[in-house]
Amino acid sequence: MSEGSTDLNPTGRPEIPLLGTTSDCGCGGDHSESSSEGTSDLPEVLAPAADGSPVLDVRNVPHSIRHATVFGAVDSIRSGHSLVLVAPHDPLPLLKQLSERHDGAFAVSYEVSGPDAWRLRLSRS
Repeated sequence: MSEGSTDLNPTGRPEIPLLGTTSDCGCGGDHSESSSEGTSDLPEVLAPAADGSPVLDVRNVPHSIRHATVFGAVDSIRSGHSLVLVAPHDPLPLLKQLSERHDGAFAVSYEVSGPDAWRLRLSRS
């Protein structure tokens, strides 16, 4: 791609930056350069997931597209896998929308509950 362009996934949409992805994500890409090296100083809320689940931090995503960003990431989670979401507030409205969109297909567990950020694990059954 030319300089300054955005890498697109097979659907033609820009890639969502994730931390801690593993090679079993199903994308067919090589994640061997991914490593937790140098992440020991990250705050608990941004620490890589111990099981290798991707971490999506939406605190800097513009509010107007934040829910859509999470929906796109959640749609890519396969059965039996999880996504760790980092949000600037308790995302109760988002969780309600996810439940409505996916008819209870996700279990939600809080790993960190504020006050500055919330970290939730969204697991697809």
